[in-house]
This record gives sequence, structure tokens and C-alpha cells, in this order.
Amino acid sequence: MGAVFLSVFKIVPLTAKHNITTIVCNKITSDGVWNFCAAQSFFKKENTMKRIITVQDISCVGKCSLTVALPVISAMGVEAAILPTAVLSTHTAFKGFTFRDLTEDITPICDHWKKEKISFDAIYTGYLGSFEQLDLMKKMFADFGGKDVLVFVDPCMADNGKLYPGFTQEFAFAMAKLAGLADVIAPNMTEASFMLGVPYKAAGEYDEAYIKDMLKKLAALGAKRIVLKGIEFASEPGKIGIMSYDSESGAYTSYFHEKCATSFHGTGDIFASVCVGALMRGRSLEQSYALAADFVVESIKATVSHKDYNWYGVDFESAIPYLVKRLGA
Repeated sequence: MGAVFLSVFKIVPLTAKHNITTIVCNKITSDGVWNFCAAQSFFKKENTMKRIITVQDISCVGKCSLTVALPVISAMGVEAAILPTAVLSTHTAFKGFTFRDLTEDITPICDHWKKEKISFDAIYTGYLGSFEQLDLMKKMFADFGGKDVLVFVDPCMADNGKLYPGFTQEFAFAMAKLAGLADVIAPNMTEASFMLGVPYKAAGEYDEAYIKDMLKKLAALGAKRIVLKGIEFASEPGKIGIMSYDSESGAYTSYFHEKCATSFHGTGDIFASVCVGALMRGRSLEQSYALAADFVVESIKATVSHKDYNWYGVDFESAIPYLVKRLGA
């Protein structure tokens, strides 16, 4: 083959979805034959990389919400796009924290994405602080959802038998309506009770039949698959776990492990982030929530192994290598 000359050199967008560019070269050989070559450019991003948009607040210090979701999802080999609902100086367990609501920014941001034809493989919602934000998420599901888009709702609003400050039973019912639009929801026992409007039962006050009935009632809200966290049976002291229900197959599954002696703020956000990340990496729901639970445990162990650990959140960063190894990323 004779000498090769580069006649054209330009950047061409490959897909709006992945925002990948390619360097396209038209080559002419000395014998007059045209060849076409394309090489992925500097980003070197795989076409198969999934993109999650996660919608929740960002606490600048505190290891929860977006400050957890971003690094965890990214470490799992999945792109993490964000839509902040509020900015806090710290999470709410600190005193005197600052708070700025970002509700009015949500619609302009989404409008810009639509104009740019940006799409997502999953929509993952966490802490939503108002009825208006719930309504905006319904619109977002309609605008950016679809049969190939996973909608994952973590109804962050309650724990240990109580709603978070500022939330009401009316808000819990509104959250239940949003959850009904999801493919997967991941409430804890308290959140599930408030969404259903039933009295909260503490650990050990219920049996498996009660949990299965609760899962069916949650599925009746409209969600396809339910992941119920924080289950503790009196018959299995010292253990805590998850039960799930698939409304399409009618199958129940569960995963239990030893209960850690210490609890931390933000572990629910870690769980949800790992779960949706694993789903995007092709794992089954059962594999995803088991990995999420194990990673939370490893993160807690890594935290309490240090004598002077931070009280405000777990050192999940120390457990990232464990997560990557388990995932095979």
C-alpha cells in the first residue's frame, strides 16, 4: 500500500446520550482507495457506561446524600450526574447548619437537559424536602423516564419510628404516590409504615407474615419491586436484614447479616447508591441489595476500627476497594 495522507480532521459527536466524541480521519492511499477510520477521543469512555441522575440534597460536610452518591456510584464504573435539591453546610445532625433551597432551579436545569437531548439510564431520588419537589420529580419521571430507564426511589423521610423534622403524615402519603411511579423503592421500616398509614412496629414486634403483607401493600402503591430495609425478627436475635418482593413474579427474597452495634448517619444513602449502581452494572436486584448491605457493614467496620472516628458518618471511602473487588469493576 502506498503513502497515506490525512485529508480531513474533525471532531464529530457520536451520541448525545454518552457525550462521546470521535476523531474521524478520511485517508487516501496513493492508489486512490478511500478508507474511513474512527477512534474514540480523549475521554475514552465505553459506549456501555450507564448514566444515573441522582436527585437529592448536598450536605457539604457529613457523608450523606450527594457526597455519598457521587463517589460511590463513580467507583462502581457508572457515571453519576446530579440534581441538587438543596445545599446544607452540614447534615442536620449538626447544630446551626445553613440551608439553601434549590427548588426553583430544578425546572430550568431539566429544561436545559431536554434542549441538549441529555438522557439517563436511571433516575434515583433521595431526600426530597417539599411537596413541590415531589411534584417536580413526577414531571421528571415523565420527561426523562421510559421503558429502558430505571426509576429508583429512596423515600428518605423517617427512621426509628419517627418522621424527620418538618415532615408530616400528609407528606408521607404524597411520597407514597411518588413511590408508586417507581420501578424499585427502598424504604426502611419506619418509612414503609408512614407511607401505608399503619402504626410503626419496633424490631421484634412482627413476624415474616407481617412483613410479606407489608411488602404486598407497598407494591399495591404501584412500584414493581420493593426492597424493605431494617427488618429484625425476634426469632433471629442479633440479625438485621432486607426482604424484597417482585410484584410481577410474586417472589419474595431476603438477605440477613449480623447487626452492627453502632449506627451512623448516611448509611441509608450508601445502601441506595450501591444498590442502584449495581443494578446499572447488570446485577439482579437480589445481588444488588446484598452487595449494598455488605458494603454498609464493611464501611461501619472500617469506621469503628479507628479509635477517634468521626461521629457524623462512616468512612465508606476506606471500604471502596472492597466494593470494587466484589463488583469486579
